[in-house]
Amino acid sequence: MRVNRISRARRHAALGVSVAALAAGVTTGAGPAAAQPKAAAAAAAECSAAYKIEQKLSSGTTWRMCWRYDSNAGLVLENISYQPKGEASPIKVLNSARLGQIHVPYDDGSVEYDDLTGFGFAQGLMNLDPGECPGGTIKTVKVPDSWDPDHPNVNGLCTTTRSRGHAYRMQGDSANKVYQAQGKDLLVYSVNQVGWYEYMTEWRFQDDGTITMNLGATGSLSYEDYDAGDGRGWPIGKGPRAQATSHSHNAFWRLDFALDGSSKNRVEQYDSTVTAAAQGQQAATVKTTRTPVTKELAGDAKSYRWWRMVSAVGKNKDWHPRSYEIVPGPSTKYPGRSFTKHDVYVTEYNQCEQFASNNTGNCGAGAGKSVDKWVNGQTLTHPVVWMNVGFHHIARDEDQQPMPVHWQGFSIAPRDVTAMNPLTPAELAGQNGHWEPGS
Repeated sequence: MRVNRISRARRHAALGVSVAALAAGVTTGAGPAAAQPKAAAAAAAECSAAYKIEQKLSSGTTWRMCWRYDSNAGLVLENISYQPKGEASPIKVLNSARLGQIHVPYDDGSVEYDDLTGFGFAQGLMNLDPGECPGGTIKTVKVPDSWDPDHPNVNGLCTTTRSRGHAYRMQGDSANKVYQAQGKDLLVYSVNQVGWYEYMTEWRFQDDGTITMNLGATGSLSYEDYDAGDGRGWPIGKGPRAQATSHSHNAFWRLDFALDGSSKNRVEQYDSTVTAAAQGQQAATVKTTRTPVTKELAGDAKSYRWWRMVSAVGKNKDWHPRSYEIVPGPSTKYPGRSFTKHDVYVTEYNQCEQFASNNTGNCGAGAGKSVDKWVNGQTLTHPVVWMNVGFHHIARDEDQQPMPVHWQGFSIAPRDVTAMNPLTPAELAGQNGHWEPGS
């Protein structure tokens, strides 16, 4: 049922996955920069104009970054900084951000794929129609190792802005005034074809400092991937005979943080314990415990647990350390491989550790080819985050034709990056901390 696959054998030469893929590029918009209190100001994105993305959103927030195209990972974003209104200089957030793997095992055990390093994901970059990038810019990408060396350039990278609905709404005690704002995002995305699937790699940079990473799968159900009813598929079409083969999409992202321009960030885990209400109490009590993560981590998301990456050098205007919280999205964890058994991995930076499975980097004998093998007790001085978000695809009649996009992803949200909501209206700027009406 692995949609968009050419066949179980995945003969990708034929059926040519859309010849060129992202490799070289152009950029988009321009604009100011965003918040950075205490710490050396983050330098502007270090790249030529063709590879620079700079967008000032209507709310006053500016995002800056560089982009490049990798022969395995596809789109890579680097030197990402955020500058909300009122901040004198940009705040650097990430050295780099990209996909770390798309692992696709079939339910019947017949095949599994590592789409980034084993099936030409990057070379499958698709040309985008102008209607797919409304109000934005489509940039030209030179695809490395293109399947058509004579035509390596693809109009495959969209940068545009989108509204996301309410950023906030507050009426307070009086009906005389309503404070509300509609949030705006910088959207950066590309589409890569792998067999019958078309993957939409989407990055949303919000005006409140949040970054959301999504992978969408669309295209077609592969007409060859039907098991005729071995119990591991779903009947598609007339009657019960043709059953599309079920499979999983285990998507990994690799984030190299550099808060306030430094790679020496701290990792913290928070767990809350709920205890039933004691006599005389109206509600249960909740105690939250902070645990510094000093060694490499293989972690699991659960209720009342979260992680954050903390700046080692920068503080906001309230003198609180800046940090970004990891916000996992819905996930179906796949237990069939050791590297998919955890939701988040934090490893010490190693240049050879590039992909969560079927790694192409040469890490030496005994180093292992997957991210779980790299969690071996090293002290974290330059932590790298690997997020694993799974989706179990059991097809349905509505998946044809074409198949609606199904999304998987997660976010990182600012925590104390600015002293107040970066979108605070000027009239409320004095209401910071323990203020009282009329004060």
